Amino acid sequence: MRLFYCAPLLAVIPGIALAGPLTFDAALRQAKHDAPSIHAKTLGADAAQSARGAAGALPDPKLEVGVESFPISGPLAFEPQRDDFTMARFGVSQDIPNLAKRHAQQARADSDIAAAKADTAVETRTVEVGTALAWINLAYAERRLAALDGILSRLDQIAHSTPSAVASGSARPAQTLAAQQAVEMLRDRRSELVSNIARARAALARWTGDAAPEIAGPVPDFTVDAGALRAGLDRHPAILMTGAQIGQADADVRVAEANRRSDFGVNLAYQHRDPRFGDYVSAGVTVSLPFFTRKRQSAEIGAAQAKATQAAVEREAARRALAADLETDIADHVMHHEQWMRAHDTLQPLAEERVRLEIASYGAGRASVVDVADAFAALADATLTTLDREALVATDGARLTLTYRSADQ
Repeated sequence: MRLFYCAPLLAVIPGIALAGPLTFDAALRQAKHDAPSIHAKTLGADAAQSARGAAGALPDPKLEVGVESFPISGPLAFEPQRDDFTMARFGVSQDIPNLAKRHAQQARADSDIAAAKADTAVETRTVEVGTALAWINLAYAERRLAALDGILSRLDQIAHSTPSAVASGSARPAQTLAAQQAVEMLRDRRSELVSNIARARAALARWTGDAAPEIAGPVPDFTVDAGALRAGLDRHPAILMTGAQIGQADADVRVAEANRRSDFGVNLAYQHRDPRFGDYVSAGVTVSLPFFTRKRQSAEIGAAQAKATQAAVEREAARRALAADLETDIADHVMHHEQWMRAHDTLQPLAEERVRLEIASYGAGRASVVDVADAFAALADATLTTLDREALVATDGARLTLTYRSADQ
C-alpha cells in the first residue's frame, strides 16, 4: 500500500529513485546520449545542414518605386500635371551571381556540414574516453578500499589478541600500542581511499549526469592492437576534422576565384504618366566589370590559397602529434604492464607470505606484534601498489583503444 502512494513520486523522479548501477557499456551509452557538449555540437551540425538550402540561391529581388523627371524649376516648377515628362516608376530587379560563384557557395556549405559533423565526432570521442577512464578509476578506487578493509580486519584481530599475550607474559605492554598504531595508520590510508572514491564518483557524474553514480560489472579488458591503431590514424576523428577544415579552405578558394567572373542582373520597370501622354515600359540587363582584379580578386584568391595551405600543413602537424602521442602511450602501457606483472606475481605474494610467516612466528612466541604489524603494513603497500599498477594497465588499455581507434570502428 505504501508503494502505491509513492508511485507518483517515483514517476516524477525516475533518475533518482529508479537509477541502477551502471556497467561499463551502459555508462558509455548514457554519457553519449545525455552529454550536453555532444548535444551542442549536434545542434551546430543541424544548423549547418539547415543553412545548406540557402547556399547558392539567388538573392531576393528588389522592388523600386520612384518619381522621374519631376520639375523643380522653370515655368512648370512643381506643377507635374502640366508637364509631359513626369512619370511614376514601378520596377523590379534581380541580381544573378555567376554560376561558378553559386556552385562555390554550395561547396562551402557542404564543407561546413562536414566540419560540423567531424566536430561532433571529436566531442563524442572525448566524452567516451572521459567516461571510460572515470568508470575505471571508480572501480579501482572501490577495489582498493575493499582490499585495505580486508587487511585492516586481519590486523585488527592481531591487535585485539595482544592484551591476552601481555597477560600470559609472551608480549610486552608497549607492544600493544604498536599494534594499535599500525591499525590507526592504515585507517588514515583508508580515509584517503574513501576520499578517492568520492572524487572518482564526482568525475563519473560529470559524464553520465547521475548525481551519485554506482557501478557494477567487471572492468573491461582491452586488447591493444598497436598495428591496427597506427594504421587507423588517418581515419581518426581529429584528423578527419582537420581534413574538413581543408575542405572549407578549398571552398573559400573557389569562391574567391569565382569573383573574377562577371555577375549579372535584370530589371523591369513600368512608368506611368498623365493619360494624355501614355505610359512606358523599360527593361534592362546589368553586368559587373571586374577590371581591378589585381587589387581585389587576385588578393582575395591569394589569401584564400594561403589559408588552404595553412590548413594542409596543420593537418600534417596534427597527424604527427597524434602519432607521437600514440607511440608514447604504447610505451607507457608496456612499462605499466611489466610493473603490474612484477607486483602481481612477486611483490604481493612475498608480502602475503611474510604476513603468514610472521603470524606463525608470533603464535610460536618467536616474533613480536611489532613484526606482525610491520608485515601487515608492507602487505597493505604491496596490495595497493598492485591495484594501482593494474588500474594503470586498465586505463592505458581504455585510453589507447578508445582514443586512437579510427572513426570507422
